[in-house]
Amino acid sequence: MGKLRFGFELHRFKTKFVKSTDMAISVEDLENSTNFRLFLTVSYKDLMQFVFDYLKKKSGLTFFYWSFCLVFLSVAIFTRVYAAGKFPESKILFHTALGMIILPVIIIPVHEFLHVIPYYLSGAKNIRVGMDLKQYLFYVTAHRYVATPLQFSTVALTPFLIISAGLIVAAILLPGLWKWSLSLFLFVHATMCAGDIALLNLYWINKNKKIYTWDDVDKKEAYFYEKLY
Repeated sequence: MGKLRFGFELHRFKTKFVKSTDMAISVEDLENSTNFRLFLTVSYKDLMQFVFDYLKKKSGLTFFYWSFCLVFLSVAIFTRVYAAGKFPESKILFHTALGMIILPVIIIPVHEFLHVIPYYLSGAKNIRVGMDLKQYLFYVTAHRYVATPLQFSTVALTPFLIISAGLIVAAILLPGLWKWSLSLFLFVHATMCAGDIALLNLYWINKNKKIYTWDDVDKKEAYFYEKLY
């Protein structure tokens, strides 16, 4: 009974989320209507360059993002200085590796799954997860699914917000060197979200436009359309 009720509540929440975003728009609507104009195409092979370009573009969003990274780094440094001399160097080294390498690798599937959830709740069907090791990129997208600005922003921000909040609480509650490893991990994970922030910065810089986007995963291209009227 509890399982049935959970399934019903999830379906009701999903329905509300889809209805709250706009009437469903198809790829054909974007391509064939004079109400929309394609203004940017991004090839997956150029994603890293895109990320660098849009992280360098100054905006309120990038200011807040780099400020968060700086605060997280400062907390990590303060925690490391505080731990000096109070714990064996071998344990400090282990927790350093934990926060800088081990936990960031473990969190990757969790991070990507948190991208999947809002896509699923928005009604996307063909959700795909991919990676490009040459560019050190992992990504989640929905093949030929048109995302509204609200849907795209929710997909992009969910992992950063949820994981950051969880790590802050854990770093406060857990004792000893866990504060060091988790505060370091908090900073590293924030930098792992750079691609999401770069994509959102495209929207921020063009906030006078209502942007719809969809991906052709087979062609490995992302398309961004402006609603004209």
